[in-house]
Amino acid sequence: METAEWYRYFAEREARGHSPAYEALGLAVAADPGLLELIDGLPEPKRQPNLLLAAVRFLGGPYDDFGRFRAWTVRHWDRVRETVLARRTQTNETGRCASLLPVLASLPRPLALIEVGASAGLCLYPDRYRYRYDDPAGRGREIGPEASPVLLTCRTNGRVPVPDHPPEIVWRAGIDLDPVDVRDDEAVRWLECLVWPGQDDRLARLRGAVRMARADPPRLVRGDASAALPGLVAAAPAGATVVVFHSAVMPYLDAGARNRFVALVRGLRAHGLPVRWISNEGAPRLPSVLAGLTTGLPEGRLTFLTALDGRPLAMTGPHGEWLDWLA
Repeated sequence: METAEWYRYFAEREARGHSPAYEALGLAVAADPGLLELIDGLPEPKRQPNLLLAAVRFLGGPYDDFGRFRAWTVRHWDRVRETVLARRTQTNETGRCASLLPVLASLPRPLALIEVGASAGLCLYPDRYRYRYDDPAGRGREIGPEASPVLLTCRTNGRVPVPDHPPEIVWRAGIDLDPVDVRDDEAVRWLECLVWPGQDDRLARLRGAVRMARADPPRLVRGDASAALPGLVAAAPAGATVVVFHSAVMPYLDAGARNRFVALVRGLRAHGLPVRWISNEGAPRLPSVLAGLTTGLPEGRLTFLTALDGRPLAMTGPHGEWLDWLA
């Protein structure tokens, strides 16, 4: 995808309706040859809109006016470039747990969770968040610890199998190329800069999840899934259902790497290990999952598919804000 098209897509399909500031910046960058030339000097994976915009904010640059944003970014390009090259878009969106919870609750308990692309590991605590699922009639159902610092709200359609209680989780671990330590204030500030301007609810739940995780930091392994995943599966406690899951990781892998990852997870199951696989990814990212969809995708909005062992169960919002159950 050409850089201008990438920023236009980001503005129109991702930021629109969620962050007016980022929608305006994305469209303006897409139409600015000078900025596009600077961005095209970065390695292709580092041209990502959210990464660049977060880097500017992390360094204290303006984002609420394109003229000021452009002038500041050009003037400080060396620092922006250095930050972009050094960091990753590790958005640790706890809202996606609302998409995962009905699937997790359907599995034999207790559970041992392994998240691929875990960032700070905040999605490894689905049992410690409070959830509110609202149906089309406006009826809400809440589950989870009442004292939780995080409330996740999700609009639903279909017969969503909302459990009475979160599943029992007895072990949890994550894998990431560059894990984020929730006790590191500077690392957490980077996570905050990855939340789009105007999304105050997302920022509040990130901060609440960080406070909770600091009291019991997750086990995070630095490395590639192909190297680290088999060892973690073997380390999970006997008698637990091992669940390998991931959300919004596939965009950072090319087609070959995605195919190798799917083969790796399926191979673990083929060897008789009690491993279940939950994917929560943008609809086009896993063609084998998309092929199992028996209904059309909604028009005009970014849609994830939440699947169990490669079978799609729900269409979901990218931040867990809505869920249309398929089964």
